Amino acid sequence: QVQLVESGGGLVQDGGSLRLSCAVSGRTLSSSAMAWFRQAPEKEREFVAAISRNGGSTDYVDSVKGRFTISRDNAKNTVYLQMNSLKPEDTAVYYCAADLRTLISSTTRDARRYDYWGQGTQVTVSS
Repeated sequence: QVQLVESGGGLVQDGGSLRLSCAVSGRTLSSSAMAWFRQAPEKEREFVAAISRNGGSTDYVDSVKGRFTISRDNAKNTVYLQMNSLKPEDTAVYYCAADLRTLISSTTRDARRYDYWGQGTQVTVSS
């Protein structure tokens, strides 16, 4: 059974930083492309960032480019999302997701491609 557990969310002021972690169990992380999505109240779930199985490819939604960085430590079976220069519009529940079927250097923004999801962690940015 594959499980994803997010942590690191919280309340931060406008311009602050947080680092989210997603611990993966039940499967070797290196076999999965990983992504972060977020969902704000009364909004659709939104792609945030993705990283390929080998870490060689990353992708970001335009609104977070230059502020967020996705990374992975396969030895620790953990994926990270470093979030800097946070803005109130970044407030959302953040979810990590695993795609077990993708090619080694590919990423996707399509949520339907992700097989497993975490329970989410709340990020609140105050103005």
